[in-house]
Amino acid sequence: MHSAKEQGRPRLVMIGNGMAGVRTLQELLRIAPGRYDITVFGAEPHPHYNRILLSPVLAGEQTLDDIVLSGWDWYEKNGITLHSGRKVVSVDRRRRVVRADDGTEATYDRLLLCTGSRPVILPIPGNDLSGVIGYRDIADTECMIDAARTHQRAVVIGGGLLGLEAANGLMRRGMQVTVVHRGAWLMERQLDRAAATLLRTELEQRGIAFRMQAQTEALLGTDSARVCAARMANGDEIAADLVVMAAGIRPEVELAHAMRLHVEHGVVVNDTLQTVTDARIYAVGECAQHRGVAYGLVAPLYEQAQVAANHLAEYGIGRYAGSVTSTKLKVTGIELFSAGDFMGGGDAEEIVLNDPLDGVYKKLVIRGDKLVGACLYGDTADGTWYFQLLREGRSVAGLRDSLMFGRDTSPHAEAAT
Repeated sequence: MHSAKEQGRPRLVMIGNGMAGVRTLQELLRIAPGRYDITVFGAEPHPHYNRILLSPVLAGEQTLDDIVLSGWDWYEKNGITLHSGRKVVSVDRRRRVVRADDGTEATYDRLLLCTGSRPVILPIPGNDLSGVIGYRDIADTECMIDAARTHQRAVVIGGGLLGLEAANGLMRRGMQVTVVHRGAWLMERQLDRAAATLLRTELEQRGIAFRMQAQTEALLGTDSARVCAARMANGDEIAADLVVMAAGIRPEVELAHAMRLHVEHGVVVNDTLQTVTDARIYAVGECAQHRGVAYGLVAPLYEQAQVAANHLAEYGIGRYAGSVTSTKLKVTGIELFSAGDFMGGGDAEEIVLNDPLDGVYKKLVIRGDKLVGACLYGDTADGTWYFQLLREGRSVAGLRDSLMFGRDTSPHAEAAT
């Protein structure tokens, strides 16, 4: 076998055709076009699409065609070989060969691992019944849309970001939806109790039911092995023709384990997004673990993509130092935003505006003279500005009195932009 170098350009193989990986390729093509022969393996039979817009598709506000980011022609135009609907089953690191489930093989000089994450399926009896799914990709979304056509009752396990988006979408498609959540309030990783109470009230007004501090013990099935109810730990049963598990995600590291890469929660990478085991192999996105953190939001993945592309282009100057993240909920008509240390406590100072009648709640958390957290509900117009102040770690000493009223009223707003 001739080496790729003798044949011309080095070979870059990417495993996974999701948002983090394709963004890395786009950045690479921008800064070093023609540097590599590129081959992509994608397990899903689709081109690159915007996974974070699956919620509006489920809610009937957008179609699957609307959320495609790079169509089939993009791969062709950029000379990228795409094997879609092909799951990679093995990588021989010594020979540098990638092999898919249909036998397709590709040799690499550099390998980009972008296997993403998978939904946590609770280890409870009945989790393999028909009508029990995670919420992760186009197939899951289509399954929910089909179920809503012919069935009435849905249970969503998990009251986090994804669970509430699923619940809203199924409700919009006419299903009776109950959200079962272990926590004392919704979205406890992104909201404090006050903001979550406003959110729950709004969603209840839309017709979604909630079981809080409840744990699903088992799923019950019909004779035809379709789910028919969810049984709680206290013995209550909730009728359900569809159960959506939205109880979290885990990095998809099965292949990385088989490749004998160093894996903790995710594939461990350094500040250049190279795996600590093998410098030829990079990992970006939800499968990667950087300084102990695996990110599940799109902004950090794009920041990683930029650094990885920089090193694949052999410019070697980018460093990824981790990300400050912010959250929004993709439910039409509901405005919420949170970032940083929004819970406060300890030596932090909290500035709070609470107007339950108008459904507006704002909390800013200041430590020293820096904004370290924000939690907004009902009025998020200044979220981006707060996020900027938070990320840049600027002093807000001169803004303190007007900070709550937003950028436009701040005497020093321009200085802080």
